[in-house]
Amino acid sequence: MQTTRIIYKQGLPNNSTAPEMGYSLQGNRKTIEGADHPDRNAQLEQINDTVKEFQAEGQPVISIDCKKHELIGNFKNNGREYHKIKQAPKVKDHDFIYEELGKAISYGIYDITENVGFVSVGTDHDTSVFAVESIRQWWLTMGKERYPDATQLLITADGGGSNGYRRRLWKTELAKFAAESSLLIRVCHFPAGTSKWNKIEHRLFSQITMNWRGRPLTSIEVIVNLIASTTTKTGLKVKCVLDNNDYPTGIKVSDEELSSVQLAPSEFHGEWNYSICP
Repeated sequence: MQTTRIIYKQGLPNNSTAPEMGYSLQGNRKTIEGADHPDRNAQLEQINDTVKEFQAEGQPVISIDCKKHELIGNFKNNGREYHKIKQAPKVKDHDFIYEELGKAISYGIYDITENVGFVSVGTDHDTSVFAVESIRQWWLTMGKERYPDATQLLITADGGGSNGYRRRLWKTELAKFAAESSLLIRVCHFPAGTSKWNKIEHRLFSQITMNWRGRPLTSIEVIVNLIASTTTKTGLKVKCVLDNNDYPTGIKVSDEELSSVQLAPSEFHGEWNYSICP
């Protein structure tokens, strides 16, 4: 029996027999979301129902997440904008972090009801302390004024990262904020592989990315100004502040500290849905 010999280069055939055997040069695509949880849809419905419940009662509802970290410097930024012919900005051909410039860590809070965004741009680490401090600053500068009669706050968040449902520090820091604000904090986490349904992704972060497309993020001031100037035809407005505080990593929370949190898990997936009382 005659066999056809295929020479592989980087895992792909490179001789003339490739098309005949059904091969073509292709790139990989991001389509796999990971294993679906059996209660995935039920949790999405739970989040939707809880949001509607809070909105009907006039209580604030926010969607939160940390945007992709951005290197600060004269680096290429995907996208295009108008320039005089042959006068496009010249940028460095390699993206290496400059210690004196660092990186920008943008933590966002999106008010689902009011279509208003708040972004805290940090320069240290994305930790649970930074996440809750961003929520605190949103409440003090925007939320408290918009919802003067609020007694509760609903937070919809991804299941991982600095605001992940397994993070002890996230819960102890939320308890501190609840005590300071006298708000009952309700949290609903999205199951794994469903972060794209988090409102902040397509209503705030995607708009920020489009607003600064093609523009080198040469300084932290440029980043803050570009975020703050983001608007949409549907009326989105964004407030952006700089947070130069230090947020060290590696903070441990003991069982005793965690037990002091007034945590009330819901009957349905209490690890994803819970309340923290002030």
